[in-house]
Amino acid sequence: MSTAQLLTRRPSPHSPHLQAGEVTLRGIEFHYEIGGPEEGPVIFMIMGLGAQMLMWIDDFCENLIYAGYRVVRFDNRDIGLSGKVKGSKQSANMLKLMARFAVGLPNHGAPYNLVDMAEDASLLIAALGLKKVHVLGASMGGMIAQILAAKHPEQVKTLNIFFSSNNKPFGMPPGPAQLHALIGSRPALDEESIVKHSIKVFKTIGSPRYHNPALLEGFSRKLYRRSFYPRGVMHHFMAILATGSLEKYDRHIVQPTLVIHGAKDKLIRPSQGKAIAQAIPHAEFKLIEDMGHDIPRELIPKLTELLIQNIQKAP
Repeated sequence: MSTAQLLTRRPSPHSPHLQAGEVTLRGIEFHYEIGGPEEGPVIFMIMGLGAQMLMWIDDFCENLIYAGYRVVRFDNRDIGLSGKVKGSKQSANMLKLMARFAVGLPNHGAPYNLVDMAEDASLLIAALGLKKVHVLGASMGGMIAQILAAKHPEQVKTLNIFFSSNNKPFGMPPGPAQLHALIGSRPALDEESIVKHSIKVFKTIGSPRYHNPALLEGFSRKLYRRSFYPRGVMHHFMAILATGSLEKYDRHIVQPTLVIHGAKDKLIRPSQGKAIAQAIPHAEFKLIEDMGHDIPRELIPKLTELLIQNIQKAP
């Protein structure tokens, strides 16, 4: 019996195709969901800064399951239903940290960095009894995925990245409106104010062609009622600033790699995705014309097709 079979699971409250569970790794409890054919190739999904695992929307996960894949999504540390990490309130000048990061200078003082989060992912893969998986990372999750593929090649069959960066110094910065929406000042801490703010964030960073107000409101309320922990968002941002450039990891990535980026992404510019593909040997870059910094339901068939094409390159 595998480790995965020994873990206690229950039906997911979000999708009938997934089961939910928890596992404690290095003193931190991680909440995850898994589903799909027991013997199917595994797609292990890592979400981005301050983003709960539900940002891997149910329709996307189910589309992969229907295609014969086993999927895993989880909440990173400090977000969603996973454990929270104690850290002192940031006293350093955030603008100074960002300026040093932009030009490739090191930063210190974060509770953890992306290397720690990549180790979380590696340990979770092992704890679930998985062997080699197809890693899919989005935004900050794509940064974590690059480190995971470089440091743990024995666990990663292919590397797949959505709208991310390798944090190469002197890259094009995020749009001010998009960055402020993600990490700027928060509204009053009541449900209606937070939901209204979340809708604004999704509209600001997402795909403009596929904006659906009713869906956004329902999804934002669902996220808020599941978990609200703004300190985790800042911890994630500090983890990026404390890690810096990922170019040293990219040089060691040998797996078939696909980098997908939206032409309408103003949070992480398409040039950042191109920089990943240029740094990783033989990586492929695909620009999606109507895509922003999100996964619109309308683009799920296209994204699934591209993802499966790269997965099938695995030796």
